[in-house]
Amino acid sequence: MKFDGDLAFRDPNAPGAPLIPREDWDRAPWNRWSFQNVRDILPTTQVWRGPGPASPLPTALQDVDSIAFDIDGRTETISGFLQTNYADGFLVLHRGKVVAERYLNGMAARTPHLSQSVAKSVVGTVAGILIGRGQVDPGAPITQYLPELETSAYRGATVQHVLDMTSGVLFDETYVALDSHMAQLDVASGWKKGRQPAWPKTVWELILTLKQAECAHGASFRYRSIETDVLAFVLQRASGMSLADLVSHELWAPIGAEEDAYFTVDPAGYALGDGGFNATLRDYGRFALMHLGQGEINGRRVVPASWIEKIRDGKPEMFGDIYRETLPQGAYSNQFWIEDPHRRAYMARGVFGQLIYIDPSSDFAVVILSSWPEFLNTQRTRTALTAVHAIRTALGG
Repeated sequence: MKFDGDLAFRDPNAPGAPLIPREDWDRAPWNRWSFQNVRDILPTTQVWRGPGPASPLPTALQDVDSIAFDIDGRTETISGFLQTNYADGFLVLHRGKVVAERYLNGMAARTPHLSQSVAKSVVGTVAGILIGRGQVDPGAPITQYLPELETSAYRGATVQHVLDMTSGVLFDETYVALDSHMAQLDVASGWKKGRQPAWPKTVWELILTLKQAECAHGASFRYRSIETDVLAFVLQRASGMSLADLVSHELWAPIGAEEDAYFTVDPAGYALGDGGFNATLRDYGRFALMHLGQGEINGRRVVPASWIEKIRDGKPEMFGDIYRETLPQGAYSNQFWIEDPHRRAYMARGVFGQLIYIDPSSDFAVVILSSWPEFLNTQRTRTALTAVHAIRTALGG
């Protein structure tokens, strides 16, 4: 893939090859290809897997394709769900073993896939490691680590507020609006070209412009992608390491990843913590397996077990109605979504259909990598969760 002005073309030597508009590389139908080829589109930085051997992923394959489930008055099968919901990769873990593994839409075992906001949960997990080590205090004000934010709306917010996305900072997350904060983040991250000359040129510059509050810190959960980037800058300042090196040293190498991962980077070289992480299906599976192991994988402690347990203690009363459309009893905690306060299964989720579902109570996890035509789709999300529940039930979870 090479770029030429406002267009990208897949193969300049192939007459008639489809052109990809530069501003729409991550939109349908182009995302069916681009989510597996982000390195050919944007600047990136390596997340080294480390020098050690890959953690084993024992296999005990089972037929899950024929498992049926009912949704909105119709019956579907897992096979049909994967075909009709733009899935690229699908992995099921049960009792420490891979019981299903599928690659679709040209994806292969060594293909890295953009995870969108699953990246937030990767950053949140690294935060748990540094907090457990005493390098970061979740109760401390953000300005203890980033004094530059004293003049921003983050003044008075704590690290825990950004972990839980409960700061009161105004950030318009509207994905399709051309003048939202999210549109500015697309430009600041290097994903899109600037529509306004005065817009921030880097993610850090954008954070510094956030001067308005919409509510008191700690009053309610409101999904703001920029919170993860604020958290990432806290982690970088506290550790003296870049985010990509932190993820490599603290997480990717310790879990025994099989392949390097990578982040997209903004013009200043900052690895985009809120959505720029790319990795293979099986390595996302290792990430899930470590969570199922209460922070341990292959006999190695990676994350404090107390942090894993804390993730599951979200507060449903902080959840707004807009989020209850897909998670009626849901919550959000430490950069993860909690399905309900009873079973306390939790998830890493990203737009366009990225999902890592983790249920320690059943020793069960599912990874779904997708390239939906839409940023968000309530029906697709509900269908995916119903499919996951059907697999868990069939496996005896």
